[in-house]
Amino acid sequence: MSIPKIKYPFLNLKTINEKTLQAAEEAACRVIRSGWYIGGEENEAFETDLAAFTGTRYAVGTSNGLDALRLIFKAYLYLGILNPDDEVIVPSNTYIASVLAVTDAGLKPVFVEPEEETFNLDSGKIENALTQKTKAILTVHLYGRPCFDQEMKDCAKKHNLLIIEDNAQAIGAVSKTPSDSGSFVTGSLGDAAAFSFYPTKNLGAMGDAGAVTTDDADLAKAIRALANYGTDRRYHNIYQGYNCRLDPIQAAILRAKLPFLADENNHRRALAEIYDTHVDNPFVKRPLRDIPDGSIWHQYVLRTDYREELRQYLTDKQVGTDVLYPTPPHMQPCYSCFKDLDLPIAKKLAQSVVSIPISSCTTEHDARQIARIINDFRP
Repeated sequence: MSIPKIKYPFLNLKTINEKTLQAAEEAACRVIRSGWYIGGEENEAFETDLAAFTGTRYAVGTSNGLDALRLIFKAYLYLGILNPDDEVIVPSNTYIASVLAVTDAGLKPVFVEPEEETFNLDSGKIENALTQKTKAILTVHLYGRPCFDQEMKDCAKKHNLLIIEDNAQAIGAVSKTPSDSGSFVTGSLGDAAAFSFYPTKNLGAMGDAGAVTTDDADLAKAIRALANYGTDRRYHNIYQGYNCRLDPIQAAILRAKLPFLADENNHRRALAEIYDTHVDNPFVKRPLRDIPDGSIWHQYVLRTDYREELRQYLTDKQVGTDVLYPTPPHMQPCYSCFKDLDLPIAKKLAQSVVSIPISSCTTEHDARQIARIINDFRP
């Protein structure tokens, strides 16, 4: 039985990658023909370009976004800046990878609820969650929206806390509040940032890939060593490290695609503006859209008390949807130790969010049609 083609797909990577296909193919062929398949010039060139893009001094390629976060925490442990059992503030509304990186390092996640309108960590609730053991804030720029403000900065400075960015979904996003160095770009706002280049991201590889950016030379050096079996030179292991290196073929492809990122992000902002203007249904809540719009809209996330009915309706109308994420981290089986935490906003969001198409495989005309279809929904 053939599956009918959906008119408005949630995501079509083949279509999205068409505009960068020639550049990506040339980059991949260049690596294949070079005979150099681990590390080397392609990695160095991409790291240089990523550091320049974010305005940071250092970028280190990694195998994926989770490993990027894991390496940050592990490096801080080896450098003695963090210690086992230290506490890290994490948003209760995030993908589980954010929390996995914390617990993998032997650190304790302390969940803080998000702002319901932005989905992101509520800076006003951080202070009350702090203890003597709190040493860091993991801020997640969820769905492409920057999560960084003056209150977070002031709290971190007052209590001498690290700010670590989970920038997996927000490459190119711009914060209203600058970092201490004056930068507004996510990936340069805190002490270190982790990136994911999973194929579905606004800047996606042709497989798994990630990176870390920072201005801290010692941290960058430790992360680079940890990612390569803990070596500072060949067969000399200063750490009990890992194999978390970025493949040069992915580095080359990402470098080829990076110049196209602004167009992708701007297209998504245009679609978000259309949805914001045209979606008008009493049973559906739009996400908050800031003006000027600093989000890169990795997801456009509606909220509704009738999610399953809405999804079925949209499927019937040939509109693709997804749910990110149906279960918050503290309610996952692997974190049963946190199951009794009272985190009602995270739980409410998990039960009501639904993402609609917002990538370059969706045209502005499509977005207007999707908005019209949503407006006709009745539970």
